[in-house]
Amino acid sequence: MDAFSSTNALALPDSRNWSDCQMGAPPRLSVVIVNYQSWEDTARLVQQLQQSAALYLGHAEIVIVDNNSLPHPLIGWLRRASGVSLRRWRSNKGFARAANEGCRLSQGEWILLLNPDTSVEVGFLDEVLERIDQQEADVGVMGFRLLNSDGSPQLSTGVYPQFLTSLARLLLPRHCRKYTRPQQSDACEVDWVTGCCLLARRTCLQQLGGLDSEFFLYYEDVDLCRRARAAGWSVWFDPTLSVIHHQPIHSRRVPAHIRLVTRHALLTYARKHWPEWQFRLLGVLIDLESRWRQGAAWWQGATRTSQIFGELQRLTGHLLSGHTRAARATLLEVIRDEEVHRARLHNNRHCSPQPTRSASSLSGQRQPTSSTEHASAGGR
Repeated sequence: MDAFSSTNALALPDSRNWSDCQMGAPPRLSVVIVNYQSWEDTARLVQQLQQSAALYLGHAEIVIVDNNSLPHPLIGWLRRASGVSLRRWRSNKGFARAANEGCRLSQGEWILLLNPDTSVEVGFLDEVLERIDQQEADVGVMGFRLLNSDGSPQLSTGVYPQFLTSLARLLLPRHCRKYTRPQQSDACEVDWVTGCCLLARRTCLQQLGGLDSEFFLYYEDVDLCRRARAAGWSVWFDPTLSVIHHQPIHSRRVPAHIRLVTRHALLTYARKHWPEWQFRLLGVLIDLESRWRQGAAWWQGATRTSQIFGELQRLTGHLLSGHTRAARATLLEVIRDEEVHRARLHNNRHCSPQPTRSASSLSGQRQPTSSTEHASAGGR
């Protein structure tokens, strides 16, 4: 059972009548959800967000941007849902670009990036608006407390990654390598908060130009917070409001194509924020790692995995040579190959008629999805 109970739900009018109750003023808060192969999770999250008076009254809206996911019956329900807009792309452009598109389509003074694989309490958006009303003018970014599915704490903040500390933290458990626990137990300033649940002021995002689209997935949140602080905005962590994050990357198996994505993200971050020699040394270490993993995969007969680590070597070489577009093209080629492979598996699995789930059937306990279901530009 999820840590948040579905009981005591807020009684709201039927969504077909919501337009009669919404105000003419633009919403104050826009929730941006980047979907990738997570239609059931996204629909379930939308249902939970609809249990907020803010959405019913028109004070909040939901914008979904889909990164070329496979078709699903729930798409029609999401398109008809009141207070929800859906933009589908014909190619996977990555989390940062999809999130920026969602921000462009939104109207709110504040924008909340929220992963599909999260769960929220009844009245969550109302609570977010209350926190917004309490913020000082210099607050540009804010994050909230994350919980695991069993209700245990999940780290969601950190200090800026540095070369030596990043290497040293490889000795720690996976959930501690990137994240650190805030020094205070109440609301406090931090270096960065995770993009899994990130609230940002629109004027801050506009000044910064949004998320850096050179990032495909991962580290774009760290980069955004770093640029925000450099521009004079403050970044805060508020533990008084909680969100459940069901499938953080440290709890999943990391397949080869996701390892390539994470290495691209770290190299992109290092190229922007680390001294040149540290960036180049990191590139050398990643190249050596990819060669070792390629050889190990070849020895085990894992041909596709071996090929992906060969592509990681090529990607690393492009970045070290300053060819960022070529590096991204290499990454997108790997992602496209993975999507073709996924589509073939999907077609084989569903060659016979399968029962589909309606939106009304999603209100119960969340069912776990594949360990790589959110992996390639829909969540972290």
